[in-house]
Amino acid sequence: MKKPDYTILVCNSYRVAGDAQGYCNKQGATSLVQHITEECSDRGIDAVVTTTACFSVCSQGPVVVIQPNNYWYGGMNADKIDEVLDALEEGNAVEAYLIA
Repeated sequence: MKKPDYTILVCNSYRVAGDAQGYCNKQGATSLVQHITEECSDRGIDAVVTTTACFSVCSQGPVVVIQPNNYWYGGMNADKIDEVLDALEEGNAVEAYLIA
C-alpha cells in the first residue's frame, strides 16, 4: 500500500456522541472537505482528506491541519484553501493563516 504524500484533516466538530455540532461545522467545514478533495485531485496533489472531531481551537475555526507538515490553519474558506494548496504545491506554508 502506498502512503499518500499528505493527510489533510478538516475539523468538523464531532463530539463524543458522534454529532457534528460545533463552530467549525456551523461555519461550513463540511463543504471544505469536498472542495479540498476536488482541488487536490485537479492539481495532482496526493492527499487523503478527512473530517475529524473537535481540535479544541474553536475561536480559530474552521480549522484545517496538513500532515506531515504539521501546518495548522484557521479561519478557512474555499478561497483561503486555494491559497494554501498553491503554497503546498510550492513546498511552502501560508504564514498569514497559520495558527500553530
